[in-house]
Amino acid sequence: MSGVLIAGARVLTLVARGEGDVLGVLPEADVLVEDGVIVAVGSGLDVGAAAPDVRRVAAEGRVLMPGFIDCHTHACWAGDRLDEWRMILAGAAYLEILEAGGGIMATVRAVRRASADSLRGLLERRLTEFLRLGTTTVEVKSGYGLTPVDELKMLDAIILAAEGWPGTVVPTALLGHALDPDQPDFVARTVAETLPAVHERFPRIAVDAYCERGSWSVAEASRLFDAARALGHPVRVHADQFTSMGMVSEAIRLGAASVDHLEASTAADLVALASAGVPGVILPICGLHLGRGFARPRPLLDAGGVVAVATNYNPGSAPSQSMPLAIGAAVRHCGLSPAEAIAGCTVNAAKVLGLRDRGVIATGRRADLILLRHTDERMLAYELGGNPVDLTICGGRIVNGSTGPRLG
Repeated sequence: MSGVLIAGARVLTLVARGEGDVLGVLPEADVLVEDGVIVAVGSGLDVGAAAPDVRRVAAEGRVLMPGFIDCHTHACWAGDRLDEWRMILAGAAYLEILEAGGGIMATVRAVRRASADSLRGLLERRLTEFLRLGTTTVEVKSGYGLTPVDELKMLDAIILAAEGWPGTVVPTALLGHALDPDQPDFVARTVAETLPAVHERFPRIAVDAYCERGSWSVAEASRLFDAARALGHPVRVHADQFTSMGMVSEAIRLGAASVDHLEASTAADLVALASAGVPGVILPICGLHLGRGFARPRPLLDAGGVVAVATNYNPGSAPSQSMPLAIGAAVRHCGLSPAEAIAGCTVNAAKVLGLRDRGVIATGRRADLILLRHTDERMLAYELGGNPVDLTICGGRIVNGSTGPRLG
């Protein structure tokens, strides 16, 4: 079949049509997809001579929107952190676990023991679940290797797992995820050895670091980022998850592609991000899992800045692949409206990843679309649990779900 026609949908184009219109809603419209691309959006579309080759989907008023774009995940790992979770439930602070050599370093040890093939297989299964939940583009970080060999092993596993997946995987080299106590002069070795090894194989990949008490300091992260930028790499940064350390102003100086977390950021720092045009990425599932700490990005939004929403899917602080759960948490705990949260994991997440061909429903854009079982998009934020996605179209192909009538 050469195309798909979704007829009679409530279409969220994510193309703003005026003041306060975040979602660009078409209350009843059709969307025609051919050869992986959206070719027409409007009411009463006539497919003409191509009709026999076009698969028709009767939306019956259900919401059609861009596929979710998860712009911050750590989906490639081995092992688990269930014992650590037991400690968190007993009242241990995440930073205490990190500073005691647990947390990230526990997963680092498991990843170093794992083969590239096993990491690939684990990630392939997780990518299948992402697609089932409506995520058609996902960023996946390395960062659980922390040596040249193990970081390259992770990045190879990410690239190989992506090859058989209908969606898009965007790899990121998280070279500054933790401070390895078993490697003397670890920061210097990362800059002098790991970064050049990654650059040789992946010359344009984004480089990331986790700036926090007990992990990389502002000076250490900036040292890595300056070296990465000199080699032509874009940079992203984890900042202000628990502590406001001054990394936001450094990220602005560095021209970072995004600053992620922001739970402890000051209002002045958030306004500065907006003024500099640097997107912020909030990760509300962390707060749900750890029982504390949510970003409050209203100053960034009110100053005209870009806020993306992501799952931060990882084994320690955010064990969920569900973008609908992230949307619900962003509305309840981070002060976003449902419309702002939806924009955060579609058009704004595409901006974070530098992807200009998706995140909106418009002619000429990649046909990554999801049809919800809901007829009101606010249900994405209101309903907690379950999967609201009836149908997923990825690269113009129906890859998941049913084309049948609305389920309720």
